[in-house]
Amino acid sequence: MAEFFGTDGIRGTVGEWPLTLEFCLRLGHAAGTVLCQGLKSPNIIIGRDTRQSGQMLQEALTAGFLGSGANVIDIGVIPTPGVAWVMRSIDAEAGVVISASHNPPEQNGIKFFGRDGQKLPADIEGYIEQLLPPAPGQPGLEYRLNDRIGHLRDGAYLQERYIQGLLSEHLDVSLEDLTIVLDCANGAAYRVAPEVFGRLGARTVVIHASPNGWNINASSGSEHVRRQIRDIGMLIEYYQADFGVAFDGDADRVVFVDEHGSLVDGDHMLGILARYLDSQNNLLDRSVVTTWMRNSGLKTYLEGSGLGLYEVPVGDKYVVEKLFEMRERYPGTRAIGLGGEQSGHVALLDDRHSTGDGIRTALFVIRALCASGKPSLSALTDEIGKLPQIIASAFVGQGPRLGKTELSEMEAQLLREKIGLLRINQRYSGTEPLFRVMLESDGRLTESDLAAIAVSLCRQVQAVAGIVQGNIDILNSTRGGVLPV
Repeated sequence: MAEFFGTDGIRGTVGEWPLTLEFCLRLGHAAGTVLCQGLKSPNIIIGRDTRQSGQMLQEALTAGFLGSGANVIDIGVIPTPGVAWVMRSIDAEAGVVISASHNPPEQNGIKFFGRDGQKLPADIEGYIEQLLPPAPGQPGLEYRLNDRIGHLRDGAYLQERYIQGLLSEHLDVSLEDLTIVLDCANGAAYRVAPEVFGRLGARTVVIHASPNGWNINASSGSEHVRRQIRDIGMLIEYYQADFGVAFDGDADRVVFVDEHGSLVDGDHMLGILARYLDSQNNLLDRSVVTTWMRNSGLKTYLEGSGLGLYEVPVGDKYVVEKLFEMRERYPGTRAIGLGGEQSGHVALLDDRHSTGDGIRTALFVIRALCASGKPSLSALTDEIGKLPQIIASAFVGQGPRLGKTELSEMEAQLLREKIGLLRINQRYSGTEPLFRVMLESDGRLTESDLAAIAVSLCRQVQAVAGIVQGNIDILNSTRGGVLPV
């Protein structure tokens, strides 16, 4: 069981173990030792989002890397997928991003990419952890400088290379007829996204692009839009925009809001992109990879289009792993591997791209819209009929957890008792002290009915964890917005 690495790197509250300067120094030294072992002059790319703590943590990590003998190329504030793309474009040994994605500004995280652009395998994370102190003040790998101390280089110029890479796939597309509201979450996309859409000719109404270190994701960005869709909907109406686009803090996620103010999430985008790529004979395996949390409406839409669907556990890591596995079955293919999550984390995998990129996904969705001949985004997404579905998140702290057997028994009982209940998915979050449950009906239960069931279920789980009347948050994942508890 990993001590520090979760499903998306290392995350926590800054100043609390393990997100301390001491730990980050040790982590940089340990990771540099493992990832660059035996190499003469290895390069590690490092970037961050706009959190106030980012530069502080980055400098501690950098010191550790340099002490291990690795060179560090600092590319500054850039979307997470930008780090993965740049490191592959210059053949670096590894990439590191300091970001907590869509989490609050007081939190931060550290995510590693290996040479292939993927997140590190569990065994490599394990080797790194063996060299780390298990608790504050305890010894880990003895900190000794490598015989050759690494060099720190300014890599800010590589941001333009990333922008050019995004544009290069769409040089034949003009967005001059489009007005787009861009929500940059006061995060890593605040410079890159307006620049990319502007160069393609779009008229952009840019919001939440003034980061101050503490406003990342604050009442802004893709997760806020999924919960409070009316805010951006009013701007779309006021500016008579064609649609809105919202990124999360590190810009690996994106959601759209159509001209009527309705949510267009990952399920919609996967359906749109699958049909488009297939029409271009460019969809790997004529299939889509998604997680158990997907809406059954997407499954029905894909099957009706003659396309396949693979399901994996929750987490973009597992989506990407499956896509790479699919690519291995088709050596030399130029087709794009498509997969993602309802949250808007969508991966379009090819020889140069190994992770989800919110800006790139948005460009491909707009390209698909232009090619469809449909008059509007809503006309395109209406074809993907979603069933009633909710996702509840309940605070469970660090208390006891239910085992898989107990959770399975609860699921079976609910499916027997609740007529119209189609699917249940329960899990404990790998990055936050939360229990999450997805409930979906065949249409006989409304989202409000599902919310009531979820509250009862979450209270049982909180009781096991010793939490009395803890917070429960319920997202309407069919229409957007939150439901009352």
